[in-house]
Amino acid sequence: MRDRVRRLTWALVALPLTMSAAAVGARAADLPPAPVAAPEPPPPAWTYRFIPYGWFTALDGTQTVRGRSVKVNATFIDIVEESDSIAALMGDLEIRNGPFAALANLAWSKIGFDGSGVRTRSPAPGIVGTVGTSLGLDIEMAILEFGAAYEFARVGPVAFDVLGGARYWYQKADLSLDVAGTVDLGDLTVFGGRALAKSGTVDWLDPLVGARVRYALTPGHQLFLRGDIGGFSVGSRFSWQAIAAYGFDFATYNGITFAGVIGYRALAADYSQGSGRTRYEFDVIQHGPVVGLSIKF
Repeated sequence: MRDRVRRLTWALVALPLTMSAAAVGARAADLPPAPVAAPEPPPPAWTYRFIPYGWFTALDGTQTVRGRSVKVNATFIDIVEESDSIAALMGDLEIRNGPFAALANLAWSKIGFDGSGVRTRSPAPGIVGTVGTSLGLDIEMAILEFGAAYEFARVGPVAFDVLGGARYWYQKADLSLDVAGTVDLGDLTVFGGRALAKSGTVDWLDPLVGARVRYALTPGHQLFLRGDIGGFSVGSRFSWQAIAAYGFDFATYNGITFAGVIGYRALAADYSQGSGRTRYEFDVIQHGPVVGLSIKF
């Protein structure tokens, strides 16, 4: 009798538990499956773009060497026709990851020219006599830009970047003058009928800020606009730059995209140091067409 009571009691206890488990199982079967977490997107890939280019530059402004100033007004054709030496090495590099990019640009040139593109001007205070007729100007110059850009907005195919960095200038200039007349030769090197004013090495660093716009016209075709200002009397009194360029892809090989680049670049600086016989001044605008080859990987 006791065994029957015990079995009946266990049956009464187990019955609601079994019914509850069945109900829970039925409700679980009616629920949608648990969502599967979406995989995280891969991090932005690094891309590298290198552009060796040629800048067919003209010069317009004032160059002063050891207090002797000349007005420079020479087109690229003038420079080619009148140069006794001309050489250049130029390249642009951009490393990008998502909205961030590191930028670098190098333009080195060595130009020596005589002729109508150079005219003498009044000497600096402290130099007696006349300047003498200008016979030629040789300039070796390197311009190194480095900095970073950030894409802060994108509207359809148009991207907007802000950028900041610095521009380093290195120059050496030799100015030759006719010694005829009342030229002050006290600190100049004289050979034959010429007096030579040598600047020695001059260099300075300009901070810069700017912006650019990248417009994807169609796949593989892009318009590029950039402007910046700098100097702020830290290096030069003031400097500015404006670039407009168009790039077009024409080949892809082993994951490397090749594109042509054509455009126009203008770069100006107003820099001076010293006084009298030690005065050096570079207040010149360099401008002209740009042609390059873009290599992206």
